[in-house]
Amino acid sequence: MTPAELHDDAIVIDGLIIAKWNRELLEDMRRGGLTAANCTVSVWEGFKATVDNIVASKKLMDECSDLVRPVRTTADITRAKEEGKTGIIFGFQNAHAFEDQIGYVEIFKELGVGIVQMCYNTQNLVGTGCYERDGGLSGFGREIVAEMNRVGMLCDLSHVGAKTSEEVILESKKPVCYSHCLPSGLKEHPRNKSDEELKFIADHGGFVGVTMFTPFLKKGVDSTIDDYCEAIEYIMNIVGEDAIGIGTDFTQGHDQNFFEWLTHDKGYARRLTSFGKIINPEGIRTVGEFPNLTEALLKRGLSESQVRKIMGENWVRTLKDVWGE
Repeated sequence: MTPAELHDDAIVIDGLIIAKWNRELLEDMRRGGLTAANCTVSVWEGFKATVDNIVASKKLMDECSDLVRPVRTTADITRAKEEGKTGIIFGFQNAHAFEDQIGYVEIFKELGVGIVQMCYNTQNLVGTGCYERDGGLSGFGREIVAEMNRVGMLCDLSHVGAKTSEEVILESKKPVCYSHCLPSGLKEHPRNKSDEELKFIADHGGFVGVTMFTPFLKKGVDSTIDDYCEAIEYIMNIVGEDAIGIGTDFTQGHDQNFFEWLTHDKGYARRLTSFGKIINPEGIRTVGEFPNLTEALLKRGLSESQVRKIMGENWVRTLKDVWGE
């Protein structure tokens, strides 16, 4: 089987996309052969603004039903593959939209939200993000984790502080994930995870999606698809071939104002970080170039079965474990 044939045949899942939401993006997802993607509908927004985002997203999906379908179960991912469409999973990058209401967790699950990151860079009612002193998982946070377990919502820890992450991993009765991270073993950065953290999540049945966001890669903006593959291999050597997948963190289509909003606490307060120039690795600049990743991994000597696992099969198994269907 050629790399292109394997890519066409495989389940291909991107565990995190926060790109500009429009038909052009959805067309590019089809060009890239994406079977499903976790698309961010909440970062700093509260309950109402997040519901508004979901309304707008559903409207676009209705208008583009030739390209995409909603995903609530792993059977929907299989269906998307059969239909030649991309399945859309709604995801949060912050539990802030739950506000202080445990009942909102189930409401959002019913609206199609399948993955929620516990914190985005800073403190919220649940715990602490990776850019400030980490107080760990709050008592309320424990209740939120229990409710997410109950309704079948995956806990994501990518932007979460180390202590809060460890406590969520121990608290959750279901697998949790870093949907989009890189190893600090290749580059020291507050957003990157240590070998110990990577091993800890895998040892507790968790999952790691590897991002290609160049500020966190060793060579920064000069990174290529091979540098991204190196990071995938590095993490796979720690967590094993069954606990790893892709979570690109594609931001294509966004302007500087969007990154200013992302990098300030609550979207407007203190500056948390500065990314500088945003450009994806050469060889996979856009979602449409996803087939290049399958080819690059095969070129580096990974087996066909390993590549299928990394490109999507491991994501499906993890989601099924959490969603229950």
